[in-house]
Amino acid sequence: MIKDGFMYIAALVFIAAMLVNLPKIFKGKKAGAFFKFAPPIVLIYLGLMLLCTVRLWDLEATAPAYNAMKNPLLYAMLFIMLLRCDLRKIIKLGPKMLIGFFSATVSIAIGFVVSYAIMHGALGKGAWQSLGALCGSWMGGGGNMLAIQAALLVDEGAMAYALVMDSICATLYVMFLLWVIGFHERFNRWTKADTSVIDEVGAALEAEAKANTKPLTWQNIAILLGAGLLVSAVCQKFGGAVAGTLTFFDKATWTVLIVTLLGVLLAMTPFGKLKGTEEISNVLLYVVIALIASRADLASMGNAPMWLLTGLIILLIHIAFMLVLAKVFRLDIFTCAVASLANIGGTATAPVLAGTYSSALVPVGIIMALLGFAIGTGGGLVVAQIMSIFG
Repeated sequence: MIKDGFMYIAALVFIAAMLVNLPKIFKGKKAGAFFKFAPPIVLIYLGLMLLCTVRLWDLEATAPAYNAMKNPLLYAMLFIMLLRCDLRKIIKLGPKMLIGFFSATVSIAIGFVVSYAIMHGALGKGAWQSLGALCGSWMGGGGNMLAIQAALLVDEGAMAYALVMDSICATLYVMFLLWVIGFHERFNRWTKADTSVIDEVGAALEAEAKANTKPLTWQNIAILLGAGLLVSAVCQKFGGAVAGTLTFFDKATWTVLIVTLLGVLLAMTPFGKLKGTEEISNVLLYVVIALIASRADLASMGNAPMWLLTGLIILLIHIAFMLVLAKVFRLDIFTCAVASLANIGGTATAPVLAGTYSSALVPVGIIMALLGFAIGTGGGLVVAQIMSIFG
């Protein structure tokens, strides 16, 4: 059993790194099919939760190391990831893309509220906090979930059900969307959608991405990592000072909001164009995910079926709303599917789905996913407060 804090952190980072590299180690059709169903981030969730359950490390002895590392790395990751979210580019998506995206966001929010109203008695007391964190993930990405968990002070053990629900339901939903995109011609005829604007935007964005040929250098990695850690440290201090004056949010919430504002603003400056933001933010994301999963004990998860049913209800409500809105606004299947997955799957899966429709539209999937990340934290916090009404 690991009791040393540094050994605990080192083991988590190494295990996460090994799991992320599995798709490169194991290749072939069977391996590819497996990793489509269980991508590395899912394996990190489940693998480290399992290792926690078998007590590979002492939870009490390693708690100081966990507490010292999780939130600082989380805020640094949030800042660096947001540097990729240039709001000026998002405007180019056009009104229908934005309608599709926000339709998906609102329908997911409605799904969470309605499903919690139905299932809250079976989920246990205070489940709205865990679901609120998961709602942030399903509006944006894993970083939003971690940010909301920190803001709402959700216990790691309380997140266990939400993590399993996220892993299983979201993975199955990605597979469903990859299948349904093949019926784009039939769907577009049903909604009477015009796809000419989407094709033009996709081609323009792809050309812009190819024009950025600057290499990734170690100097870029150093400045981005240093800036992320410094922003994390300063914003924690500033968040505490603001919380002392404006008490309607606590320190964690103010820190998240300040980091988000800085990231979005700097994304529109030359600093946001530095190569390395994706690579560093992904590394930090997997490390923070590993830290979170390492504190969840699977032995206490006897109520998982009720959480999985809740996730299914959320997705069914979301799909029903999207079908109605697609017919009303004449949205094409690409807009609906990528908008949906940009919310639920984030930057890891939305570009993949976009690429199955047209390789020229992969940048659109990325930008939509980044928009989800920009609003996911705030949206999840709002939904969490609404769900708290039901107890």
